Amino acid sequence: MPPLKRHIVNRIQANGPMTLAEYMSVCLLHPEHGYYTTQTALGADGDFITAPEISQMFGELVGLSLAQAWLDQGAPSPFMLLELGPGRGTLMADIQRATARVPGFHDAAQLHLVEASPRMRAAQKSALPDADPIWHDDLSTLPDLPTFAVANEFFDALPIRQFQRGQDGWSERVVGLDGDALTLGLTADAPLAPLEHRMADTKDGDIVETCATAEAIIDALTAKIADHGGAALVIDYGDWHSLGDTFQALRGHKTTDPLADPGLADLTAHVDFEALAKAARCAHSRLTPQGVFLERLGITQRAQALATRMSGPALEAHIAAHRRLTHPEEMGHLFKVLGFYPEGATPPPGVEA
Repeated sequence: MPPLKRHIVNRIQANGPMTLAEYMSVCLLHPEHGYYTTQTALGADGDFITAPEISQMFGELVGLSLAQAWLDQGAPSPFMLLELGPGRGTLMADIQRATARVPGFHDAAQLHLVEASPRMRAAQKSALPDADPIWHDDLSTLPDLPTFAVANEFFDALPIRQFQRGQDGWSERVVGLDGDALTLGLTADAPLAPLEHRMADTKDGDIVETCATAEAIIDALTAKIADHGGAALVIDYGDWHSLGDTFQALRGHKTTDPLADPGLADLTAHVDFEALAKAARCAHSRLTPQGVFLERLGITQRAQALATRMSGPALEAHIAAHRRLTHPEEMGHLFKVLGFYPEGATPPPGVEA
């Protein structure tokens, strides 16, 4: 039996079934055998690919949106340019390049990255050789500055819990054992105060997912924006509120059983944007499909400008990348954007109040 699975089996045998949040945390973050410690997550040779890896246009337009929000708020100096979960550093490298011509932006910016993985920090350092970023394990050590932030495919990897509605309240879905095999089970029905408001829009058997970690992070991030100014763009797959089982595993760009190979597949769930909005201490935008967000920022015009210097396979790949980022049948509708900004301020370009 692989060592991480043995660790999980031993924990369940000793303590009983574990919540999905506990299971996700162990699988992704175990210091020796966890997914982020041992596996190549991003890119063609990894398990998934994110928008910044598809085309430079994504990061360029996100960067210009944040830069315009900075200008709209009077170009505060100094300010914190922040990314949560920066991956290989591709998004921030594109942001840095696109904002280089915004007068005063780089001189005023202090680059901060929230990243706990030593492997990913090394990749980010390589991608940002001249940026001199400051790394943080979490948001607790961020400075008190105007904060202009982006989180792209960050919240989907945070540990969730699942609750299934029953006749007498809610049962929690938990990971238990059938022999040595991991399996999903249910606790007994019980009233659950935090989900009382979901009784109105669910029926028996429906599943609702919650993520306390995401709400705590949004609380901390938007407190910076409320107190010091700034803006944040959260970009991820999900919808306005959680309904249904979205817990999934990705391995080699294909979905797989999330219980089959602990630590060898990426585990994610759809983001409940309504919960993020309710946790915010500042104003938030309407939830906007990624394709609409990028079109508002001029991605088609940028794509056409870049295309004039391309031909053959490069041009075909460029056209395909534009479609993948924006088309409703690809990432354009599945992925959403939620903006955060101070009460009374203008929303970041690309989203609306």
